[in-house]
Amino acid sequence: MNHQYICPHWGQEHISPPDFLHKISAAGYNGIEICLPSNTDACHAFMAEIANKFNEDPSFIFIPQLILHPQKENISQFIQRIKKELQILVSYKPTYINSHTGKDFFSFDDNCSIIEACLEITATTGIRILHETHRGRFSFHAATLLPYLHKFPELELVGDFSHFCVVSESVLQDQTEIIDKIIPHVSHIHARVGFEQGPQVNDPFAPEWQQHLQLFTGWWQQIIDTKKKAGWQSMYITTEFGPAPYMPALPFTQQPIGHQWQINLALKNHLIKELKA
Repeated sequence: MNHQYICPHWGQEHISPPDFLHKISAAGYNGIEICLPSNTDACHAFMAEIANKFNEDPSFIFIPQLILHPQKENISQFIQRIKKELQILVSYKPTYINSHTGKDFFSFDDNCSIIEACLEITATTGIRILHETHRGRFSFHAATLLPYLHKFPELELVGDFSHFCVVSESVLQDQTEIIDKIIPHVSHIHARVGFEQGPQVNDPFAPEWQQHLQLFTGWWQQIIDTKKKAGWQSMYITTEFGPAPYMPALPFTQQPIGHQWQINLALKNHLIKELKA
């Protein structure tokens, strides 16, 4: 199986689009994952650079994220808003979309209505919509995710198990059977190492986090092995260590105690060596 490594735009917003795309290509990344700028002109400028990149390299991977900002609204208004935003992202012809879908406080039925709206867009456009396992979304908790997977067996996930660890305040050592049921639905990996009290350790290569790094690497390998058995030829992996406040920061100065870009690059190189194809 071929592993394709994706660079997050998150934390690199200060770099111009052409410089960012050049930077990730030079670093050996195969594509980007990005929450596109809300400013229309800035978004169009970025998409123009993406188009140039596609002309240069048709195999380039482009994964936009859908993250709706909190807003006081009813479920019908929420569904209309997510459908509108998804149609915009679909128009850019991405590889697929990573959606932060629903809310942890919505009812099961309301979240199902949102998922159904996403599935309808995929059915009419052919653009896959993956749903990230994330705090605050319908997928925030491992066990409560299972009823959705039972109702929608076709559901594809972006697997970020760091959020499950925070919500359960554990490394899921007592939830192995639940994770085994979720893994077949994971179609994209967010490679970030979390721990019992947070979604991101300060540096996964520090000796105090070696057991956590091994645990997460084992989950990622299990996902890859599962997809390989299902006949998949490639797997996309985003090295997704984020900037402050995801990255712990010093008090008063708010200086991050780790270097996001260097950690993600080191993680990519680590996984190239450790993950078996």
